[in-house]
Order: sequence, then structure tokens, then C-alpha cells
Amino acid sequence: MHSLAFTAESAANGVLTRDFTLGDIPGVLWSPAASAASPASSSPASRASSASPAPSPSRASSASPAPSPAPLVLMGHGGGTHKKHRAMTGRAHRLVTGSGFHVAVLDAPGHGDRPRGERDERDIAALREAQAAGAPEGPVVVPYNARLAEIAVPEYRALLDALLELPGIGGPVGYAGVGLGTAIGVPLVAAEPRIRAAVLGLHWPDALTEAARRITVPVEYAVQWDDERIPREACLALFDAFGSREKSLHANAGRHVDFPRHVEADSAARFLGRHLRPQADTTAATAA
Repeated sequence: MHSLAFTAESAANGVLTRDFTLGDIPGVLWSPAASAASPASSSPASRASSASPAPSPSRASSASPAPSPAPLVLMGHGGGTHKKHRAMTGRAHRLVTGSGFHVAVLDAPGHGDRPRGERDERDIAALREAQAAGAPEGPVVVPYNARLAEIAVPEYRALLDALLELPGIGGPVGYAGVGLGTAIGVPLVAAEPRIRAAVLGLHWPDALTEAARRITVPVEYAVQWDDERIPREACLALFDAFGSREKSLHANAGRHVDFPRHVEADSAARFLGRHLRPQADTTAATAA
């Protein structure tokens, strides 16, 4: 349905950053620089055109083995931001350099490099009016995010199909996203059996409760205890709805803007590491 095409790449500090399009949907993939194939070498055509003669038996026996495929984490960005927002790049670099994961994110509909439609503009204007009047945001944001999620969930599933075909990327798969990232992530995780663990938070339960009940994979969920935008009770109700036997609640003091991104990014990396690389976690615990 959607073809994946890499459009640009750069490497720094051990991280290979590759911009791509999935059909006409822009995204970015971060990978360990030492293990990731370049865009040119990942396409079947370029592999065929640049193929070398078969190595002799002696050369083949001395070649280094190909690295094992590394897990993949899909991320969802927050409302009003985009795929390369500092919250996305910071968390991605932690997961790549600290855990050796591949990390990918798409611009949500109407965000980043994707055009806004008239309905997007109306919803955003209604949100600004509610904020200016000091009115609750939920009645505007919940249906807006639900509409975006209906579009984004099939896109992320198509992205997962495409990325798992690339050399060096394998399962298991995790997901991380708060705010709009949770509005997309909850129905995605509920529908996608390849996702084995999820980091979520900061959202109302209204449109997500039914999907949350279908989620049984481990969940780490964050809430701001004094959030003036998303009431504490709303966040706790969504956490309570998750059907997972293993779920942990991270309650941080402060308002919505006080969300401790660095602290939660480090915690998310540890959480995803435990569930996407369980053998490595067991080895480390035994050695300790």
C-alpha cells in the first residue's frame, strides 16, 4: 500500500538519522551508525547493481558475521509538534546509543511536514478559544486526537511492515508516545500484536478506554499530578483501564508543562530495554 523511500541521511555521535517517506507521509528513522545499512545499500535495485563477485571460500570464512537484527521502537510525537521535535530526537538518541535500538516516528496528520486541512484548522481554532477562555480542553482535544488516530494507526502498521523488511531491523517492537502520541498509541498497541511493550501518558480516557482494555502487554504510564489541562482523575482512569497484568504508574509533581522529559525518557529506555532485550537484562542482573 505504502512504499518506503529514504530521502536523506546524516550520522553523528554514533547515530544514523535517515529521513524517509512512506508513500507521501514523512518520517525519520534513527539507527546505530555501525550496524545500519545506508539508504542506497538497502534498496533491492542498488544491492543488485553493486553486487560483487562471490567471495572465495577462504575469504568467506574470514568475513565477520552480520550483526543480529536489533529491536525497533515506534514513537508518536505530541500535539502541535513534529517528528524531529527535541522530545523525539532526545528520546531516540537515548534508545539508539544506550540500548542499540532502531527508532522511527511519523509526522501525525496535519503536523510537521504534512498539510493541514480545513477541519484541522477549525479544531485548532476551537482549542485556542477554549484555552483563552480558561475552558476545559478535553471536549475539543479528545475528538480531534481520535480523528487523527483513525488515520495514523493504519499508517504506523504499514510503516512497521516496511521497516521489518530492512536489514538489521527485527523484533520485538515497542512503542512510546505521550499526549497525541498516546491517542495514537493506545489503538495501535491494541491492534498490533507485534508490539510487545508500550510507554504512554498524559491523555484523557474518553475515546481510549475500550482499546486500553484490550491491551495486555506491559505498560509504563506517566501522569502530571497537578496537570491543569488533563485532570488527574482522567489520567488515572485511563491507567486503570489498561488490561495489562504488568503496568506501572509514574506520577510526577507539577503542572502539564513541568513534565520531566529527561527523567521519563531515561525510565522509558530502561523499561523498553527490559522487555525488548530480556536476555540482556537477565544477564546484567545475574552479573550484578
